Amino acid sequence: MKKFKTLFVTTLLATATSSLVYANTPEQQFQQGIEAYKKQDYHQAVKWYQKAAEQGNAKAQFYLGYMYSTGQGVKQDYHQAVKWYQKAAEQGNANAQYNLGVMYADGQGVKQDYHQAVKWYQKAAEQGVAVAQSNLGVMYDNGHGVKQDYHQAVKWYQQAAEQGNANAQSNLGVMYANGRGVRQDKSKAKDYFGLACDNGEQVGCDNYRILNSGR
Repeated sequence: MKKFKTLFVTTLLATATSSLVYANTPEQQFQQGIEAYKKQDYHQAVKWYQKAAEQGNAKAQFYLGYMYSTGQGVKQDYHQAVKWYQKAAEQGNANAQYNLGVMYADGQGVKQDYHQAVKWYQKAAEQGVAVAQSNLGVMYDNGHGVKQDYHQAVKWYQQAAEQGNANAQSNLGVMYANGRGVRQDKSKAKDYFGLACDNGEQVGCDNYRILNSGR
């Protein structure tokens, strides 16, 4: 049975409650960026994110990194994305930490470095980012950037799975099916594959059918 190991870049869009006429503080500038983004005026969003980011606003730094990563409102530039993710990540922004981990894992804007990927996944995972927990589990599962440790893989898959992460649920099912890091338990494996399937993970659906057929 194969595990789904794709790494994802995600972003969480903040909600602005009001439109600010005067944007004198970094937070106000950031909120102006959010307003512009909601209107799909990505060039203006970048402008305001840049202003706030240069003054040290971690949320703006993260969003600016995201804009460079996706090429929204600015020419796509992974090096710039890494630069701003790094600044936000060093201030403790969990989403930036996760995305920076993805950049290192995929070698986008930086030389591929699994040790750095693990470092930043770990920081984001410890702040409760489910996809970071899932990807950290994958790193331990495969021994990428860290000594292979199935028990640690299960630990992080479990935490992500409890938050509803379908990839982690599917991978946790694999661990139980094969007895890696846990005592083999086909019933639990099927349960996790079922959860993953319900959450849209096709690999979970396929593995659930395999177990259900008794193969």
